[in-house]
Amino acid sequence: MASPLDNPAWASLAGPHARFAQRRGRVLRYPEDVAPFLALPDDPGEQDWRDVAGLAGPGAVVVLAATSARPPSGWEVVDTIPGVQLVGEEVAAAADPEAVRLGPADVPEMLDLVERTRPGPFRNRTVELGTYLGIRRCGVLVAMAGERLHPPGYTEISAVCTDPAYRGQGLATRLVLAIADGIRQRGETPMLHAAASNTAAIRLYLSLGFVLRRRPDFVAVRVPVAVGV
Repeated sequence: MASPLDNPAWASLAGPHARFAQRRGRVLRYPEDVAPFLALPDDPGEQDWRDVAGLAGPGAVVVLAATSARPPSGWEVVDTIPGVQLVGEEVAAAADPEAVRLGPADVPEMLDLVERTRPGPFRNRTVELGTYLGIRRCGVLVAMAGERLHPPGYTEISAVCTDPAYRGQGLATRLVLAIADGIRQRGETPMLHAAASNTAAIRLYLSLGFVLRRRPDFVAVRVPVAVGV
């Protein structure tokens, strides 16, 4: 039986994140100000790719997250990022007394921290996808982590980042474990993705008890200017 982790963006948008889903046929996507991901079913056919074009528009670049789907002839692959998918069934999750809940009012600070640390895509409404926690020092946000994709039974930990001036203090570890604790309290399993090139982050996650499940790609694809819909 297929796991929701085999196609996590589609499983999220067809399930717990259905309220965000923009749909055309079997193709689903997040609003652009929430997340960049577009998702196809496990067995995409010609009509599904036509629906991608109709949903995204000619010339648009869409990101296929952690899926084996590849575009048909005539579609430009703009970028391919090899990744890893890790699952944390045995992670020793723990709440953190210094971590504070972040919300819409904190988005400007969150975007600034993301801009300086580059943990991955984070948009104006990404905070709506789940719980985001941060650590402040002298009132300034210096580290954060949160929840992104939500395939049934799992929640992805994402946007893990620390201001360079505060690295080496274990803040990222504490926030990952705190987010994992909230996920566990819902009866779900924490998981995450990382670029395969980000070996330092992967070492950290493995040290916390995450286990490598598979090595998916994140693929950016440009919709042809003319596609029959």
